[in-house]
Amino acid sequence: MYELEEKGYLYLLGIIPVLVLLFLYVQFWKRKKQREFGDIDLVRKLSPERSVFKPALKFVLLLLALVGLIFALINPKIGTKMETVKREGIDIVFAMDVSKSMLAEDVAPNRLEKSKQLVSQIINQLGNDRIGIVAYAGSAFPVLPITTDYAVSKMFLQSMNTSMVSSQGTSLDDAIKLSSTYFDKGNKTSKLLIMISDGEDHSEGAMDAAAEANKNGMKIITIGVGTEKGGPIPIKENGVVQSFKRDNNNEVVITKLNAESLQEIAKETKGGYINGSNTKEVLAYIKKALDNIQKTEFEATEMANFQSQFQWFLGIAFLLLFVDIFLLDRRTSWIKKLNLFNEKE
Repeated sequence: MYELEEKGYLYLLGIIPVLVLLFLYVQFWKRKKQREFGDIDLVRKLSPERSVFKPALKFVLLLLALVGLIFALINPKIGTKMETVKREGIDIVFAMDVSKSMLAEDVAPNRLEKSKQLVSQIINQLGNDRIGIVAYAGSAFPVLPITTDYAVSKMFLQSMNTSMVSSQGTSLDDAIKLSSTYFDKGNKTSKLLIMISDGEDHSEGAMDAAAEANKNGMKIITIGVGTEKGGPIPIKENGVVQSFKRDNNNEVVITKLNAESLQEIAKETKGGYINGSNTKEVLAYIKKALDNIQKTEFEATEMANFQSQFQWFLGIAFLLLFVDIFLLDRRTSWIKKLNLFNEKE
């Protein structure tokens, strides 16, 4: 396993092709000037000790040294072993609504992107908690099992879209049932389900699923995304709105936030509901809720002892620079003996 400590310096590698083009231009300019001065073969005979390929070799060494210095700045790190550590936290599952109604733009940029922003910000303020992700529309779909790797969680989170679940609609009960399977019923770790949705439930049994979750020790916090006024569901092509979703009567569908259904689900498990329009308020609410939930100790396996490797790149870079400095433009004796340019007749 490895990681790059300062990824921002990778952009410096863009200097390399610029320097190559500059070097080629200078070489072209020199040859052009030599032709203006006189016959190229005559110019070479006037400076027989000057090597043709050594300037190019020196330039390559300089480029390699520069690459070494850039990677020294990036500071690659290599993990040497896996370690099992004990942490205190809770198990959290995020259930994300990815139904078509989440494309409504009554909240900016749209309900789904707003949901991603909320979850990402919540993850940022977590400490030692384990998290998992579930997507649901007409049915529920496991996205990421319980893990302590927040970076991977965010990567999976950003990849979520309304096409990942084929059956449309919003099945809150399926989301609760699938989320329940993420938790180990055998341990005493606190279990929290955070549901993000516009609350439009097209299934029956959400309250029964919530009651069953409560029996298993799960607490559910619901976050409503959308407005009571609602908005149409845009149909886009290449990012441009072409039309809006219509019902069987050819009327434009207006999807609205149904906060009541989300409140009832949260109340069934002694959890809570909050409107997701204000990110700061949501984060404060979730933080307060997490502080009031009992933390339990669990074991987590992680890569430990990441060791910096910048010194190797720095050493190689200085070695190449040293060679470049002492490598003269004059030809060496063995090059002369090869008679590459048929100068000996």
